[in-house]
Amino acid sequence: MEIYEVEKRTAQLLTSLLDIWEGSVRATHHFLSDAEIDRIREYVPQALTSVKHLIVAKNDRGEPVAFMGTEQSRLEMLFLSASERGKGIGTRLLQYGVQNYGIREVTVNEQNPQAVGFYEHFGFQTYKRTDLDEQGDPYPLLYMKLM
Repeated sequence: MEIYEVEKRTAQLLTSLLDIWEGSVRATHHFLSDAEIDRIREYVPQALTSVKHLIVAKNDRGEPVAFMGTEQSRLEMLFLSASERGKGIGTRLLQYGVQNYGIREVTVNEQNPQAVGFYEHFGFQTYKRTDLDEQGDPYPLLYMKLM
């Protein structure tokens, strides 16, 4: 597996990452309806192009299987292909981000207990909770810091 920061965000790469995002969300964000996922999907390409550091994990065949975005010591996004979950890729990406980009904070949907547990396992602790997400929708968020 190769982990690297993307230098050129090509349309082909962004399409692959959008597919990874959707598969990951459908596998983990059971609190979202299909219509809500479709609505959010419209905004993902902008997030992928605007995040300062976009890091991709490729499998042995050179295909993207996971990605994360970081900015100012914050993990802004971390998504894995649904078929790659449970193989340690998320762990490797997070460790890479902590070591190379100084990740110390993350915001996670409270209704995604697998993600909450994943970050808690690495020593992140909740310091703030909101009843609504950043778009004002009724999805509580947990703001976590690496302790």
